[in-house]
Amino acid sequence: MKIFKYILGAAVVSILFVLTVFYFKVRIVEPDVHGKTDMADVAVEQIATEHYRFGDNQLLKNDKGMWEMYLEGAPYERGVAFGALAGGLMKEKEIAFVGEIKNRVPSESYLNFLKVLIGWVNRDLDEYVPEEQLLEIYGASQSMDDSFDYVGPKFHRALSYHAAHDIGHALQNMNLVGCTSFASWGNKSEDRKLLIGRNFDFYFGEPFARDKIVAFYRPDSGYQFMSVTWAGFSGVVSGMNEKGLTITLNSAKSDIPTKGKAPVSIIARQILQYAATIQEAYDIAQSFDSFVAETFLIGSRVDGKAGLIEKSPDKTDLFLSEGEQMIVTNHFQGNQLLHDPLNQEYMQEEVSTYRYARVEQLMDSLAPLNPKKIATILRDKEGLNGKDIGLGNEKAINQLIAHHSVIFSPDDMMVWVSCAPYQLGDYLAYDLKRIFAEEKPLSGASEYSDSLSLPADPFLSTESYQKFAFFAQTRDRIQHYLFAGKGKPLSDEEVQAFEHSNENSFLTYYYLGDYFKSREAWKRAKHYYEIGLGKEIARTSERKHMEEGLRTSTEKLKE
Repeated sequence: MKIFKYILGAAVVSILFVLTVFYFKVRIVEPDVHGKTDMADVAVEQIATEHYRFGDNQLLKNDKGMWEMYLEGAPYERGVAFGALAGGLMKEKEIAFVGEIKNRVPSESYLNFLKVLIGWVNRDLDEYVPEEQLLEIYGASQSMDDSFDYVGPKFHRALSYHAAHDIGHALQNMNLVGCTSFASWGNKSEDRKLLIGRNFDFYFGEPFARDKIVAFYRPDSGYQFMSVTWAGFSGVVSGMNEKGLTITLNSAKSDIPTKGKAPVSIIARQILQYAATIQEAYDIAQSFDSFVAETFLIGSRVDGKAGLIEKSPDKTDLFLSEGEQMIVTNHFQGNQLLHDPLNQEYMQEEVSTYRYARVEQLMDSLAPLNPKKIATILRDKEGLNGKDIGLGNEKAINQLIAHHSVIFSPDDMMVWVSCAPYQLGDYLAYDLKRIFAEEKPLSGASEYSDSLSLPADPFLSTESYQKFAFFAQTRDRIQHYLFAGKGKPLSDEEVQAFEHSNENSFLTYYYLGDYFKSREAWKRAKHYYEIGLGKEIARTSERKHMEEGLRTSTEKLKE
């Protein structure tokens, strides 16, 4: 008994020691703020329906359903204003984000494990984020909703959400987010102007895709800039500053991270706020340690061209085109990282190289480009040579999952931002030269220019789009059923409707095959896998998945 007590006591002490070390390791200390705002005293003025003011900071929803925001001043004060104005939207985004995680990971025990794991990975995250951004994020975090405090302290959550893009695409290497960006200048563009187009294909469920924000920043240091973002997110994924420098992010293949460093959206934010040239952008990117691989397409009015910063946890490379255009999908192109084993492995999936070739094909056929032609490319849903590869295929430029789509014209200081859904709604035009010159933007009304905006895609009003909307809704329902084993099974009528909603897409049969396999309906699973394998499949890994499903179904039918 004495030996047992000693062993038990030693075990308890060891566990307490480990828990204590874990607590202090993952504990992120709140910034020391002089004159900290008492949020109980914060009063937001409502100027009109869905138009709010906090000091000189503004938030309004325009008649196209897009939110516009203006923030100014010092870092902490900007953050407080962001949270005060967008607190309700922040709550909705957190509900959507946490809800989607629970849909995909229904096990409470596994969710708790992931929470601990991510807490450990992000244990020193604050050490890799500039103090300015820590203060801004902290200011906004004070307006986060109390109902999610079980996930973690507000500031810890807010900081971790800025790394969600990094962790998400690292953990989903089998289903990498497939963003597309491209640039043209010189003879490739009308009037030889630098033009950039991008689709930000970050999909985390329809609720998360709602209520994007076009934000205009006037910080107390650095350059004024605009960014397409969402409530509570101070990082940058698409933006342009007053010097005519643009930045867009595209994911690249990464190892699963073991330790959080600088989130790529924070690196992009520093570039946008403090760089005027491609070289300055590269110098800033090189000064940061990232924990995932990423590419940053930089457009520069000063340089009159675009450049590509390719970054891995170990290397930072600057790739410049020898011609007058640049295309970026999800693989590295520069000498330093092209032959990286992970990059080569991803290129062999063929999805990124295929999409690259389709962009090149369209750019060549439509040259010289203008904003309207760029919108046409960004909305293209077909495969090479105009092949019908079904809707939602990752090989397509327009996969109908985009959080937002943007067109930049740095020479004219113009930007066009797509309205929902995806890149199908109007591209609203914003004259940044005028907006940045205004004393108090948004003090009167919306900043977009209706006469310069681009109209919605006619596809939006077709029966094909209505069918796709049903496809997307049913796809999400099947995914939830497969993830959680919950939900009402599909009726035969719903299966038939789903099959006909997107019948040229391999995804239709991929999901139906998996659905019937999960229900051990082997004959029907085999049937759908066989059809799907005859379609244009996005990834080699997806083909292998269906082939394995077909083998399993066939073997089960023989038993």
